[in-house]
Amino acid sequence: MSEQSAGRRAGRVMWVLFWGAGLLLATHFFGQWEEKKHNPNQVPTSSHGDGFIEVRLAGNGQGHFMSTGAINGTSVLFMLDTGATDVAVPAELADSLKLKSGAPVTLSTANGMSTGYRTQIDSLQVGEIVLHNVRALVVPGMHGEEVLLGMSALKQLEFTQRDGTLVLRQTITP
Repeated sequence: MSEQSAGRRAGRVMWVLFWGAGLLLATHFFGQWEEKKHNPNQVPTSSHGDGFIEVRLAGNGQGHFMSTGAINGTSVLFMLDTGATDVAVPAELADSLKLKSGAPVTLSTANGMSTGYRTQIDSLQVGEIVLHNVRALVVPGMHGEEVLLGMSALKQLEFTQRDGTLVLRQTITP
């Protein structure tokens, strides 16, 4: 093999590596961009006032309020749902969070009737708002990684929605 053909071959390899790296970076960038569109509250910020903690959440393009948070110290993705009576956790996620399934309950969902199981969340967090001993349901038929943040948690907070922003406020008693 001549020096010239070896040089061309090395040039082609470098060109392929360059384009491969470019595609990898573009995929990473657009994946993050898409996730930020779906969950604009990946790192929710909190503000403190006299006797309260407040978290402001931006709505996503579909009008949903999504937020990264934590259940028992493990990061989860919440979708706030004032129409849900309880916090609802998909069964697979509940297993990884080590939530115990208790008594069965019949659930009436948009997809019809199903069975869920009562459980208790020791600690639920959004921003610096922390709730303890929150009633929840493990839902076997629920797919995905999103936890519905229902009224069993939200009733412990004040919340208002205006201009695409949802404000959650926790009153702190001294």
